[in-house]
Amino acid sequence: MPEDFDDLPSTLQRSEKGARDTYAKAKESAEDTYGKGERASRTAYSALKHSYEKVGDHWEPKEEKGPSDSRAESGGRDPGGQPAGGVDANASKEHLYERAQQLGVEGRSKMDKDELVEAIEKANDRATRKARGDS
Repeated sequence: MPEDFDDLPSTLQRSEKGARDTYAKAKESAEDTYGKGERASRTAYSALKHSYEKVGDHWEPKEEKGPSDSRAESGGRDPGGQPAGGVDANASKEHLYERAQQLGVEGRSKMDKDELVEAIEKANDRATRKARGDS
């Protein structure tokens, strides 16, 4: 566990050691390159999302490593595309359906892939707010 565990985002505090370590190591490296701040945090999240996906209020290993959304695919200093809030938008529709089922998303059987991504992102945000005590 990184020494600054309390400084980790709450979703990572509730995640497995591998996710915490991935984020912490990437952030340390990014801070060496860019200095402390938002850019280092974004870089660390980008590294995390390559191997982990947000599920509810924590991060779990992805079935396959790789970019999680169109924004991550474009990369670079000013990436294009849309972020998906930690949802593995590049996963199969079946995987997304299973995640939606796990999170109790209603109406999932009638959703297309983009709708599943959006619904999972909203369910994740609700779970994170609830875990933090925000309502």
